[in-house]
Amino acid sequence: MMATRAKAPRHLSLLTAVVMLLVAGCETSPPRPAPVIERGSAAKAPRKPTALDTRPEFYTVRKGDTLHSIALDQGLDYRDLAVWNSITDPNRIAVGQQLRLRPPGAPVSSPEPSAATAAPLATIPPAEGTPLVPELPGAAPAPSLPRPVEAAPGTALVKGPKAQRLPYSDAALNELKSAPSPFVVPAAVAAAPSSKPANPDATKTDLAKIEPKPEGSGPDDDEDRVSWSWPVSGKVVTAYSEAANLKGVGIGGRAGQPVFASAAGKVVYAGSGLRGYGKLVIIKHNKTYLSVYAHNSEILVKEGQTVSKGQKIAEMGNTDADQVKLHFEIRRQGKPVDPLKYLPAGKG
Repeated sequence: MMATRAKAPRHLSLLTAVVMLLVAGCETSPPRPAPVIERGSAAKAPRKPTALDTRPEFYTVRKGDTLHSIALDQGLDYRDLAVWNSITDPNRIAVGQQLRLRPPGAPVSSPEPSAATAAPLATIPPAEGTPLVPELPGAAPAPSLPRPVEAAPGTALVKGPKAQRLPYSDAALNELKSAPSPFVVPAAVAAAPSSKPANPDATKTDLAKIEPKPEGSGPDDDEDRVSWSWPVSGKVVTAYSEAANLKGVGIGGRAGQPVFASAAGKVVYAGSGLRGYGKLVIIKHNKTYLSVYAHNSEILVKEGQTVSKGQKIAEMGNTDADQVKLHFEIRRQGKPVDPLKYLPAGKG
C-alpha cells in the first residue's frame, strides 16, 4: 500500500511535464507574414526597333579612295574614322589598309527582337468526375464537374429555361411527352445564317485612326526619320538614276542663289576635297541619314557646326559643273537614295 502511494507522485510529475510542453508549443508566436513586393502595374513599352545597320565592320582601302570619300560612302564623319583608326593625317591612307567603320569595342548592330508576348501556361482540364479542389480529411466533399450533355446527331444544344416542378397527373404527363425538348433544336435551325452581321462595324473604316504621313518624312518608318525640305528653289534638271550612277538630283538656278540646309544636323564636311563635287557641304542628320550639297560658289558654314532646317549654308555656283546648279543628295547609311521620294512634292 505504501509502495503504491510512493509511485503516485512520480506519475503525476511526468503528466505535469507533458502538459507544460504542450502548452508551451501552443503559445509559440504566430508566423510572420511574407514580405510583399509591389510591382509596376504596366510593363515598360518595348522600344521601337531601329533600321538594321547594313554597313560592314571594316573597309579595305582601294585605289582612288580618300578618307573623305570613304566616310561619304559609309555615311560617317571622316574625323570619326580618323579617331577610330588612329589616323593623324586624314590625307594619308594606304591601299589595302583596313579601316574600322565602328568605334573600337562597339557591338555590330542588329535588329532588336520584338517584345515576347507572355502566354499563359496551358491548363489541363480535370477528368470527368474528379473534384475541382483536393479533399481534406474531415472536410465536405468538393463539387465535381458535371457530365457534359450529349445531343443526338444532327442537333445542337441551346440554353433552356429552368425546370419547374408540377403535380403529377395524366394530363401533365401527356403534355410533357408531346412538347419538344427545350434543350435540343433541329440542326437546320441551328445552322441557319443570322440576318445580322457578326460585327456590324467590320466594314467601316475608322478614319480617325489613319494618321497622315508627315510631309517630307520619306518612306522609312523608324526612329531616325527626318523631316526634309527643299534646299533651293528651282527646276530639277537632272534626275536620280541608280543605273546611270546619278547619285542625286540637279536643281537649276542662278549664281549666288541661297542654298539652305534641307534638315537640321551637324556639318561633317565643308570643302573641295572630293573630286567632281566642287565646293561641297555634307550635313549629318542622325546615325542613318546625311545630305550633300555640291557645286557651290561659296560655303558659309564650318565643319562641326550645328545647323537648323532652312538655315543658309552656301551659295549656288558651278564649281566642277558645266552649269550653275545645286547637286543634292540624300544618303541612307551612306547609300544614295532618290531625294524626290523624301522631299515634299511640288515645292522645288
